[in-house]
Parts: sequence; structure tokens; C-alpha cells
Amino acid sequence: MSKPIPVTVITGFLGAGKTTLLNRILTEKHGQRIAVIENEFGEIGVDHQLVIQADEEIFELNNGCICCRVRGDLIRILAKLRQRRDRFDSVLIETTGLADPGPVAQTFFTDAEVKEAFALDAIVTVVDAKHVGLHFDDTREVREQIGFADVILLNKDDLVDPADLAKTEARIRKMNPVAKLYRTRNSQIDLAKVLDLGGFDLKRALELEPDFLKESEHDHDDHDHDHEHDEEHGHRHEHEEEPDHQHDEDVTSVGISTPGDLDEKKLSAWLGELLRTKGQDIFRMKGVLAVKGRDQRFVFQGVHMLMDGRPDRPWGTDPRHNTLVFIGRNLDRQALNDGFKSCLA
Repeated sequence: MSKPIPVTVITGFLGAGKTTLLNRILTEKHGQRIAVIENEFGEIGVDHQLVIQADEEIFELNNGCICCRVRGDLIRILAKLRQRRDRFDSVLIETTGLADPGPVAQTFFTDAEVKEAFALDAIVTVVDAKHVGLHFDDTREVREQIGFADVILLNKDDLVDPADLAKTEARIRKMNPVAKLYRTRNSQIDLAKVLDLGGFDLKRALELEPDFLKESEHDHDDHDHDHEHDEEHGHRHEHEEEPDHQHDEDVTSVGISTPGDLDEKKLSAWLGELLRTKGQDIFRMKGVLAVKGRDQRFVFQGVHMLMDGRPDRPWGTDPRHNTLVFIGRNLDRQALNDGFKSCLA
């Protein structure tokens, strides 16, 4: 069976610099043949006219946001691409600025043919350093785009005072401490930092940076969790803050790192129940686990209520250790830690 085609999703709020990044990728001499899927939210398509016409094939989705109405169209386009896979090496998807990347990522887990032919390589989120502060609190899509990212480009850094830029970066890192974060101008970045990363491949991510969880082992999340549970996906999100709350982040991360072997049945039951009851709020989860009676590492990753896990390379002489991270909304740190500890053999 041929190797899956890598797919990079470029997301970010309106005006962040997504199309600029896309054009940079298309004009660089990287030797790759890239198919581009453009998504616009509006009756008339404009973005495809802004994309430099290279040899790449460009498909346009302009009858709705890619994360809801046109997800079926996305699957159909990917099916077409699968039939001519000899004509390109990778796929780029640029979402509308209003998209939640979660359902886009889920497409690569849920559709059997898509899952067989394509592999989600990374979600790259472009953040407008100058204007993102206006949207942190009242635009849920911005927080979700940051929460789902494997790579974050803090763009337009030349338009922001260094002290304000540092504050913005700190707030982003609080939401997603495991994404690679780069400061950029005009979306200028070494393409090796955004393409062919295996960013959704936890094994490779850990090989590149074994300590990638260090920042998230601390308590990033001091606020209480009495928000009303939001089960509905859409683009009419409300973000209600308590009157005396000044800095309430609803997108945070919880990291767990502990030695010991896990009971496989307990682990399966806990993860299943967690995804069933809290999956809507879990944007991403990744882990490398030590399961009792198994010589191989168990690696898993999840998007919302979907999870994919499999045995990996043997532990060998490495100490058996469990490392996992959750990124999402309204995460209960104590409950996650307690639940995980209950799975220890």
C-alpha cells in the first residue's frame, strides 16, 4: 500500500496572513507538487484570485465554511485527488477565517477512504499579532484555531511593541504550550518549519522534542469550571465571562507525566468515558503510554470524540513512562489527573 499523502491545514482568523503564507509556499523552490483546496465563507469567491497561479491544482469551496456545510465537498475533492495522486506530492487546505479546525481534522479520522489515502501532517495557525488581542475574549474561533495548532505563526510582529508582543505570546502559550511558535513578518517562514512535519504523528513529535510537555506540567488553569457546557458546534458562539473575571481563558492545556504501567482495561474504559462525556470540549489529545504486559509503547491521538491508538516501537532500555496532553475548553485538571491515576496497574 502506498504511503498516505500529507495534508497541511492553514487556518487563522480573518486577515491574519493565511493567503500570504500559501503564496509563499507555492512560489518557493521546494520541489514539491502541491494541490490546494481553498475555502471561502461567502457567496462570491475571492481568495482563489489572490492565490498565485502556479502549476498546482486549486480547488475552491465557496458555498460555506469548511468545518460545517462543505465538509462533504471536502471529502469529494479528496476523493478526486486520490484518483490522480501521481500528479502531486501533498495537499494544502486553507480554511476560511471563521473555521473551527476540529471538524476538518476529524475528516481524516472518520472517512475510511480519506484515512487510507491521506495523513494530516499539521495544522498551521496564523495569528495577527497586532489585532488578535481584540478577539481573544469574544471570538471563540480564534481560541479554537490556536488550541488545535501544531505550528503557530505570530505574524505581523513588526507592527507591535515588543512588550505587547511578549504578552500576546505568553497568552497564546498558555492556551497551547505544545505547538511550535514562530514570530513572523508577512508570513515569512522557513518552509521546513510548516511542511512535512508529522505534526499529528506523536512519535515523531516526541523524537524531535522529547520534553515537549514540560511547559504544560504546571498549572496553566486557575479559573473555575462552572461554565455552561456547550455541546453545539457552530459559528454563533457566545463567550460569557463572570462580571468579576478579568482574564478567563476557556482554552487551556493539561499535561500528565508519570512513571508506572497502566491497566489496559481500565485505560480503555476511562478514555472511552472521557471522550463520550467531554469529547466536545477536547480539541486535541496526544499520548505515549506504558501498558502492563506490553513491550511496545502505546501512542494515541484524538480530536474531539475520535481517537486513534496503536502499538509503537519497543521500550527497550528506556524507562517506561506515561506522557499525555489534553488541549481544549473547560478542562478539569484534577479530574483528568485523578482519572488517569485510577488506570495505573
